[in-house]
Amino acid sequence: MSLLDLTIRNVKRNFRLYTIYLVSMIIGVIIQFTFSSLMYNEDIMNALQNRQNFQTGVAIASVVVYLFIIFFILYANSFFMRQRKKEFGMYLLYGLNERQVTRMVLYETLIISAIALATGVLLGGLLSKLFGMALMRLMQYEQVISLTFPIEAIASTAGVFLLLALIISAQSYVMVNRVQLTELFHAKQKTEKPVRVSALMAILSLLLLVLAFGLIMSGLGSAVWKDYTMWAMIGVTVGIIGGTYLFFRQFAGWLLQTISRRRKYHEGNTVLWTASLRFQVRGNTLNLTFISLFSAAILMLMCFMTINYKVQFEAVGRNLPNDIAFQTQSAATNSQIDDLIRKSEHPAKFHLTHELLKVDAVSDREQAFDNPEYYYPGVLLVSQQTYNELIALRGDDERVKLSGSEAVALAQGSDFPSEFAPGTQPAFTVKSDRETTLQLVEKKDYAYLGWGSDPETSMIKKLAVLVVSDELYQSLQGRAPKESFEIYGIENAKKAEELSKQVHAIVTAKPDAYYSSFADVYSKQIEGSSLMLFSAGFLALIAIFALASVIYFKQLREATDERMQYAILRKMGVEARQMKSVIRKQLLFVFLPPLVLGVLHSWFIIKYFILDSVKDFPELPGLVLGIVGVYFLIYLVLYASSTNLYYKIANQS
Repeated sequence: MSLLDLTIRNVKRNFRLYTIYLVSMIIGVIIQFTFSSLMYNEDIMNALQNRQNFQTGVAIASVVVYLFIIFFILYANSFFMRQRKKEFGMYLLYGLNERQVTRMVLYETLIISAIALATGVLLGGLLSKLFGMALMRLMQYEQVISLTFPIEAIASTAGVFLLLALIISAQSYVMVNRVQLTELFHAKQKTEKPVRVSALMAILSLLLLVLAFGLIMSGLGSAVWKDYTMWAMIGVTVGIIGGTYLFFRQFAGWLLQTISRRRKYHEGNTVLWTASLRFQVRGNTLNLTFISLFSAAILMLMCFMTINYKVQFEAVGRNLPNDIAFQTQSAATNSQIDDLIRKSEHPAKFHLTHELLKVDAVSDREQAFDNPEYYYPGVLLVSQQTYNELIALRGDDERVKLSGSEAVALAQGSDFPSEFAPGTQPAFTVKSDRETTLQLVEKKDYAYLGWGSDPETSMIKKLAVLVVSDELYQSLQGRAPKESFEIYGIENAKKAEELSKQVHAIVTAKPDAYYSSFADVYSKQIEGSSLMLFSAGFLALIAIFALASVIYFKQLREATDERMQYAILRKMGVEARQMKSVIRKQLLFVFLPPLVLGVLHSWFIIKYFILDSVKDFPELPGLVLGIVGVYFLIYLVLYASSTNLYYKIANQS
């Protein structure tokens, strides 16, 4: 019998053992092919306004997807190989050498990969249509996605799994070659020793976590983060990672030890579910720490990308509030642009010509505008009446009422917008032919003219604008040069990219002329944020499968190792109901703490670093809680299935 014949018979005879591994491979193929096929789907490419950006984004995300799949498959193979150590020992005992065993594993991997590739490509093709439709829906494009199986996607997927087969063979060769024959037969008989615990170290774990949460709760605007940013970041990192590790290494062990010293420890089934846990603390520490931090990373990724996606729709309008706005040109040029807009598919809903005064800032511009390097030089003053006229047309609730030397800074994009109470209003001095001191009553996260834009490079810089009272504006007229701007509201501004390119070419014929168009940024921002959310969802899906594999395989191995102990319990008269109760409590102690810590880590960071800076979006906390709720349900299903599988394995004769 040849080695290939032995391999085929081995796969057929032990197909149940190969099922988990095969399912892991199929899932990997589905994910890889589904993601790759999106890049080569002509329907998606035809719908996009920025194909190059999309392809670049998908290519970058594909690298991360590849790495996740490799981790996922190699972890599954590592578990699979450990379960077969005794089988490999038999092959070596009967005369096969390490290279022959490795060749047999390679043949097995190729057979399983071929089955997984055929099945995964078929299912992945069906899912690619579904995910393509979801991507178009995120981008708000009405595009029909056809069912396709791109040759390029099939080739790239086959290449990835051929590379994986070679890596798996090398992994198997190293494993078989390094382990002694006697160790192969007794691989499952190694037992853990209970870890030495200390009450002081247990308390230290809680203190580290409290330190991290305290620093996060102080907020980015606090003195700690402003003056000691690096130390604050180090404190949060050490607190979260070190605190989580010590929590599972010391606090969990100390808690189990404390429970074992109670007087009523031997009553009920407490002794049954805590005894094995005390021996598993050492082996579970890294796993549970990884699960907690990985859960936090998954939740933060999904929450951040969802928030970014939701904010982008309104943020584009906030960054570029005017459909088209530009610095007034000559009369002939203005007339040419007006005719171009009127004859296009995007006729004007309104057209305003506003005059502003240009002054120099004597005070530090950072007092009124965050990150002044993002602004054009100088400061523009707009009167209260002129400003309110435009705001009325927009329908925004952002009107101002000023008197005397009062002014409002339009610091769009400010992380910390604020209103200043009387007596605390900062002075801001500007200079025309002489200096004038204004009293800032508010720093508003709002734009009058917004970012200057370019159809190719998107946003450039923005204008620094102060709204001043009508009487102050009148008093400064004639003492400061005027800047005039044309502001248009047009129909269906989201799709006015071609019109914007034409107007931009005319306006920018005059060097350094200000030009801003909503359409220049909308498609780039929305397509970009949609792709990031879609990729994040894909990565989260892979990450959840990887996390599930870590948990599932760990419980599978522990249940197999403890089968003898449960057989003894059955002989002692322990009922099935009691055994199920023991298993549920034992696994709850493994599942619940990493879930709670993971959720806490992610919630604190999202709440105090992100949600607090986008308070104008009241629906976002609900979205974050929804994502956490979905993750909790997935974790609950995983817990229920693990307890069921654990009981079935442990209850086998």
